[in-house]
Amino acid sequence: MSRRRLTGRIAAGTLATGLLLAACGSPGSSSSSPTTAASAASAAGGGSAGASAQAATGEPIKVGVVTSLSGPLQSYGQMYLDAFNVCLDHATNGTGAVNGRPIAVATADDAGDPAKATTAATDYIGQGYQILAGSASSGVALQVAPLAQENQVLFISGPAATDAITGVNKYTFRSGRQTYQDIATAASFVGDLQGKKVTIFAQDSAFGQANVAAASAVFGAEGATVTPLLVPATATDLVPFAKQAADADPDLLFVAWAGTNATQMWEAMGQQGAFDGTTVVTGLDIKPTHTVFAPVADKLSLLAHYFDGATDNEVEQALVAGLTAEGKTQDLFSPDGCNAALMVVRAAQESPDDVDGMITALEGWEFEGPKGTTTIRAEDHAMLQPMFQTKLADVNGTLTPELVKELAPADTAPAATPFK
Repeated sequence: MSRRRLTGRIAAGTLATGLLLAACGSPGSSSSSPTTAASAASAAGGGSAGASAQAATGEPIKVGVVTSLSGPLQSYGQMYLDAFNVCLDHATNGTGAVNGRPIAVATADDAGDPAKATTAATDYIGQGYQILAGSASSGVALQVAPLAQENQVLFISGPAATDAITGVNKYTFRSGRQTYQDIATAASFVGDLQGKKVTIFAQDSAFGQANVAAASAVFGAEGATVTPLLVPATATDLVPFAKQAADADPDLLFVAWAGTNATQMWEAMGQQGAFDGTTVVTGLDIKPTHTVFAPVADKLSLLAHYFDGATDNEVEQALVAGLTAEGKTQDLFSPDGCNAALMVVRAAQESPDDVDGMITALEGWEFEGPKGTTTIRAEDHAMLQPMFQTKLADVNGTLTPELVKELAPADTAPAATPFK
């Protein structure tokens, strides 16, 4: 869906790809020389940012981003990081600094491996980093969160969706949605579920298991019988599992899938007739996967965390303009990276050297993010945000998401889970 965008202040100097990736560490290790936002933008040709970098001579505020820059969730981690780059620049007015102190960001690739992530996070903590961010994998986030608590550092998890992150400890926040919000959005598509059969088709991973738990809670509360069909994460032949889904003949088939083999999964589901005679609800995935829906696009009800065309506010315009200037485009997890950058700047502005002060600054904070008005719930750090119903329409031969309905934050808010 094409829309007019603001391109004013955030043009060619808005952060090149190298802003935070310039010194990307090997999996499980931090980058050897953290890069400040202003210096990277200056190297890319951002004059104003370069001038501000000279004035930002205070002690750097160090941020360690540990995310998937390789492995099965590489595309998710990269789009998160690209958006983080742009919104860090936007939130600091092109200076890459807060109150005269540069924000120095180092990155590490966890490849979706919790062991590599904890090694990198431990390394950053040992170097005195007080802010960590970035997890694309739920399994990774659940391992980094206890480290944050043990070492009393701020951790802002990224696209990782598992509900278990919410309320896990006071040091852990999230910058994206959680599984419950996906399920609640899915539930908004269907009518009375009393006595109906629901099958949850998902990977046997932290993400998949979180979907089963949330779906059981949401759909089960409406009187449905929920049956999980979990696919081993190592499975390469998905046809037998797709056949099981079709043979189950549920009233509602909810598909929760993440990773690079989504195309293979949908092809197997179509071949086995899983779309025949049942309502299929799934989450809209990243743009490259949209074409795989072509044979069944008219049969799918799609929930969306975000998509190009879902919103059009000032922050989203800045995000899109910055990405466009670098030859990139916004996608599913761009808001997660953007929100994380806004949260980092908020924490650094309010309490640059005291983690407890950072936590206080973020708890209960309401701000305008790419998706609209967003609130960090103080009791458990749930991120309350709009969610979307969408459909795929053929626009000049290209399957393009179109907004069906926006759900208000309160419509999908999970029950509070206060810290233990």
